[in-house]
Amino acid sequence: MGKVRVSGLAVSLDGFSAGVDQSLEQPLGKGGPAMFQWFFETRTWRAMQGMEGGSQGTDNEFASRAMANVGAWIIGRNMFGPVRGQWPDDSWKGWWGDDPPYHVPVFVLTHHAREPLQMEGGTTFYFVTGGIHEAMERAKQAAGDRDIRIGGGPATIRQYLKAGLIDEMHLVFAPALLGAGESLLAGIDLTSLGFKVRRNTNSEHCMHVEFEKA
Repeated sequence: MGKVRVSGLAVSLDGFSAGVDQSLEQPLGKGGPAMFQWFFETRTWRAMQGMEGGSQGTDNEFASRAMANVGAWIIGRNMFGPVRGQWPDDSWKGWWGDDPPYHVPVFVLTHHAREPLQMEGGTTFYFVTGGIHEAMERAKQAAGDRDIRIGGGPATIRQYLKAGLIDEMHLVFAPALLGAGESLLAGIDLTSLGFKVRRNTNSEHCMHVEFEKA
């Protein structure tokens, strides 16, 4: 059986993993892009956008590893898009165009039901209204022997951490200050949840910290 993991999640120096005021123009919220500069310059990210070039060093190694062996994703409603409340229609299909970068089933946590959304490249979005445990069971069935990646936002990851359902995390501490936003770890005691730091690796742009269950 694969692992349940968080990979490549950026954290600002003041502890935020998403900025305030997410919108169509600012998918990551105010200041959010500053946390992901390490990723935007990698060959992995550029290839996902259909572009050539990009860095091939430490940051790219982590970016590539984050996408490997994933059989299913679980994401929060806000990561899927800026639409709030009831779905007005089925016109919003995510931030990523017709061929999202997932290429596996993606389970979207939401309070509002919607029919599954099949996209190009093997990605299908399933909208789960029964909470984090229902999403996990469905993701396990879809992933088989591969990993389940918890993709965010911070509120979704916090729920799975508190429930003890995450096996390992790769957090990326970026040299950026947001001042406000969604905190990832405030009030969460990782040691009591069984985590220890396995390794930290510095690159030109950030520090990669890998956590695992002790």
